[in-house]
Amino acid sequence: MKEEHHEKGGRWYVEEDGKTIAEMTYINSGATRFIIDHTEVDESLRGQGVGYKMVGKAVERAREHKLKILPLCPFAKSVFDKKTEYADVLF
Repeated sequence: MKEEHHEKGGRWYVEEDGKTIAEMTYINSGATRFIIDHTEVDESLRGQGVGYKMVGKAVERAREHKLKILPLCPFAKSVFDKKTEYADVLF
């Protein structure tokens, strides 16, 4: 899994043959939080936990940088609802 981070936000993603086949994007929202706004996983990766892994990477980043996450993406929100161990980074 690759990641890109820049001033306005970033993404975690999986590429195959130069094509993005899974992606979760976020937007920075102030100095202390970011918003997960979109997650998409190609059918070829469904059922492999790739979406959960991307959310896990976001949680790692939030913990490392002492940030909070607002999961506006329905998929990310559902993961946070299921994974109570991520509650420490929820906004």
